[in-house]
Amino acid sequence: MSIKADTRQLYLQVIDQIKRDIKNGVYKEKERLPSEFQLSKNLGVSRATLREALRLLEEENIVTRRHGVGTFVNAKAIFSSGIEQLNSVTDMIKRSGKEPGSQYLSTELIEPTDADKDRFSKVSLRQIAEIERVRTADGEPVVYCIDKIPEQFVPVNQIHKQDSLFRSIEMYAGKQIAYAVTYIEPIGYHERISPVLHCEPDQSLLLLKQMHYTSSDEPVLYSLNYFRSDVFLFYVLRKRM
Repeated sequence: MSIKADTRQLYLQVIDQIKRDIKNGVYKEKERLPSEFQLSKNLGVSRATLREALRLLEEENIVTRRHGVGTFVNAKAIFSSGIEQLNSVTDMIKRSGKEPGSQYLSTELIEPTDADKDRFSKVSLRQIAEIERVRTADGEPVVYCIDKIPEQFVPVNQIHKQDSLFRSIEMYAGKQIAYAVTYIEPIGYHERISPVLHCEPDQSLLLLKQMHYTSSDEPVLYSLNYFRSDVFLFYVLRKRM
């Protein structure tokens, strides 16, 4: 179908048309789009125009272009959350209607590093509980978590009985997490973590580095959470001042 009857710039028309085709099921999730030659012919535009549209669609995480293979439709994000909202991974999964689970890989007490001492400078720090686990949704791995907690805040020997560290810390130490300082870092394929999360070789991850505090500014939990970018979508609500 030619789209030249529209008066907007052609690449914007191409973007809208491909989005409509995906929404209407013409192209399905994880399906490869027609070749650039065929798609540009179908839409009645040049390949240069099509490539610009595909580039922008890839930036929006709607498609993924694999060199020498083709362009594929990305799966829609299952979990969506405002980054200004502090929710546990357990709560995010539950709100999507799926069953949260945890696969504990390791739990050990370690000597704090200099960086740990800086992060938990307001806490009497002896040893750090370091917990590595995979969070699942209906049994599917979706987040790889590395958490560090001062040993006095968490029942290390029983931590595997509770999915939510937030609730475990609150129940054991009476510490309620009020806010977190978060840094978001998109990363590429991770040799150790990506295979555990069943990621494709060209699939990116979203790394959230978070320091969690109580309402009295006491640091209680440091987390490195690697989210699968194909199932998690984070957004920010910005208000004009």
